[in-house]
Amino acid sequence: MESTLTKGLEALADLLLKLPQEHNCQRLLDTAAQVISEWEDVALVRVWQLREGDICDRCHLAEECQKHVKCMHLVASGGRSMVNKSEVWNRLDGRFARFPIGVRKVGHVAQTGQSVTVNLKEDRTWVVDPKWAIDEGIKGINAQPLLFRGKVLGVLGIFIRREIDQNLARFQRMVADHLAMAIANAEAFEQIRELHGKLELENEYLRTEVEESRSFGEIVGRSEPVQQIVSKIELVAATGANVLVTGESGTGKELIAREIHRRSQRKDQPMIRVNCAGIPASLFESELFGHAKGAFTGALRDRPGRFEAAAGGTLFLDEVGEMPFDLQAKLLRVLQEGQYERVGEDRTRHVDVRIIAATNRNLKEEVQEKRFREDLYYRLNVFPIEAPALRERREDIPALLAHFVEHLVKRHGLKMPSVSKSQLQALARYDWPGNVRELQNQVERALITSRGKSLRFEVPTGESSVGGQVASPVSEDAVMNEDQMVELQRRNILNALKVTEGRVYGEDGAASVLGLKPSTLASRMKKLGIELRAKQRPWEE
Repeated sequence: MESTLTKGLEALADLLLKLPQEHNCQRLLDTAAQVISEWEDVALVRVWQLREGDICDRCHLAEECQKHVKCMHLVASGGRSMVNKSEVWNRLDGRFARFPIGVRKVGHVAQTGQSVTVNLKEDRTWVVDPKWAIDEGIKGINAQPLLFRGKVLGVLGIFIRREIDQNLARFQRMVADHLAMAIANAEAFEQIRELHGKLELENEYLRTEVEESRSFGEIVGRSEPVQQIVSKIELVAATGANVLVTGESGTGKELIAREIHRRSQRKDQPMIRVNCAGIPASLFESELFGHAKGAFTGALRDRPGRFEAAAGGTLFLDEVGEMPFDLQAKLLRVLQEGQYERVGEDRTRHVDVRIIAATNRNLKEEVQEKRFREDLYYRLNVFPIEAPALRERREDIPALLAHFVEHLVKRHGLKMPSVSKSQLQALARYDWPGNVRELQNQVERALITSRGKSLRFEVPTGESSVGGQVASPVSEDAVMNEDQMVELQRRNILNALKVTEGRVYGEDGAASVLGLKPSTLASRMKKLGIELRAKQRPWEE
């Protein structure tokens, strides 16, 4: 008796030394099952944990299950056959991979939190396959709840080749208590690692977003196309609908996405951006869904993906048309079911994320060319918004110019420059193939070279047109007679009226654009014969 007790204490001490070294829950469970299975007279050790139902459609005990919500999952197994020495019992599939709560001995223990000890000599009602137990010399079964702070974490089942007395049952209860504590600690460590990884990822993204948000995170302008966009944003923001933002490069698709997020119920959660065009195809799945340690060369630790970082918030898929075709099916699954797995990990994760996608491609054509999945296109295109090109909203150029100058002057510590009328005319005539982004770059370049003086823009001439007329170069060295000067002044005022849609007064009126007092501009217009009448547009004469 003393020898048996000594061996039991030594075995327990060996287990207790190994359990705290494992902070990964699955490795902890595997270690526990392996160590316990090597104890004297132990035939089979199994551990089940309470998890969401996942194989309800093919579960062997589906008919006995009442709720089909949660059940006991077989997560670790260890042991060896006495009949066939080469047979190792470490598989996690088979008839008893799942136990509904309250069903059979494992489900009963999970439901009640009470242990079950069976000596087969006295009672075989708990044994599904008595012949297997007899052949393997199994004489006792002990099922212990894994309890931590009153909560059932799982069930430890031990099949032993001798009868279970009171002392052995007490010993197994002690083993279960220590294992439950180790599981709780390992799960806490995993949660801390996940939160730490998520915070690192969010910080990385937020640092990037802060830098990019300094590039003027507002929708600027009062043109009709801009007003239509704002109206659509107000309609869709409060819903959870997916949005597809289309438009040429440089039109501010990301600003639209940010405004939708800012006005949504998810505004207090992160908005994570994914540049689909900037991720190598081989790393795309890992970037979106994360990876487990050792999943591939260079995966030195578990890493959450961008879906996880955006949990509860918004995921902005920029240039979604560049996503590899084989990855589109996995994205579709997340949109449909809210489920995904990290690369190299079997655990199914659930996520609640709103998707806003953007592209400068024609996705309908991409679908026809079999380069983009049709079902994914319709999932993304629930609410389409098209960002207008700058040439379609020329009247916003003065406001955009003022906005960029204000921010760039602060960023670079420069003096506030002036803008000549001729330069403003040149900006209004240019077609801006690079859209707002090109205008921003032009303003920044002009600010740097101006050194606080009047801005001079390197706008190409003779390559673009307004109303079918080729823009003429702006030359500060040209000599003009009096009539030409008057005509230039008249044309300059007409251009200002054009970009302001005939508005004279106000911050966005022609007087403000020209740097004149409204009364001065009105006097000059009268002198030059420029009259504003209903339904007439003198700048188009």
